[in-house]
Amino acid sequence: MGRFVSGNAPSADSALADALAAIGSEISALRIPGLRGVVLGGGYGRGEGGVKVDNGVERLSNDLDFFAVTGGGATDADASAVSAALEPSARRWTETLGIDVDFTSRTPWRLRHDQDRLMVQELIHGYADVAGAGGKELFAGIERREPSELPWMEAARLLMNRGVGLLLAMERRPADFVSRNINKCILGAGDALLVSRGLYRWRAEDRKAALASQGDDGLYARALDWKFRPREEPVCDWETARGRWLAAKEEVFAAVDDAGFRRTLRNAARWLVRRRTLGAPGTFGQDPVVRVLSRVARCVEERRPLDGPLRRDWEIFN
Repeated sequence: MGRFVSGNAPSADSALADALAAIGSEISALRIPGLRGVVLGGGYGRGEGGVKVDNGVERLSNDLDFFAVTGGGATDADASAVSAALEPSARRWTETLGIDVDFTSRTPWRLRHDQDRLMVQELIHGYADVAGAGGKELFAGIERREPSELPWMEAARLLMNRGVGLLLAMERRPADFVSRNINKCILGAGDALLVSRGLYRWRAEDRKAALASQGDDGLYARALDWKFRPREEPVCDWETARGRWLAAKEEVFAAVDDAGFRRTLRNAARWLVRRRTLGAPGTFGQDPVVRVLSRVARCVEERRPLDGPLRRDWEIFN
């Protein structure tokens, strides 16, 4: 087993270790004001990264998701400045490695504020130190949650993001993009069900087992295998992924009590501040994720492409 990849792929694992050492040295040399430390999150940070084999050659296949954390007292504007300083490195390493390299910058306050988010909890449960202070220091103020404690809104957020990916795949983009988003849709729909049932697990293999015990037909397991060792052909067709997503959305929403859809002034303010508009009639006060997900669902149901305004709202609230 490798440190960064799933299964036995020593060449890919070693190549990533070398790349991380070089990236860490490069970031340290930049001496970016306000930057306290950088860790690798995502699948590779958890030791669950994918490897694509081309003619016997192992290659990294997933994005590299780095998280840069500022010092205490920094503002979101300071975090944005850190992201801007890291952008040239992201572009250079994207070209060098042939996969997307992304740096997400957060302040300690923002991480604590979002500590119930699935993204943050998965990060603190699995990462690799890259530069500056390590994760043990960077995440000291964040409370660890049991996976069963994840709020139902994280299931809605998963469905929103995977629904957008499904709509983009419908637009007949490159075959590799379509296959990846179909696969992400199957995994996201399964993960959303686990969150809503209180059965989510931090490890992918444990999630596969949990769904199997709930009567899953094996499609999630095949999608997980595809993620770890992607192939040219998709794990299923677009219509099958659409059906799986719609079924998950119906179950997630049916399992939520009225409090989950309660209209509040706080939700209205969140929308108004970030969108500078009240939004469509009848949606005032709804959680922004619910508002966007409902529109995504209509597009999926009607097989209607993602329009510009909806994509803009998704980019703001995802």
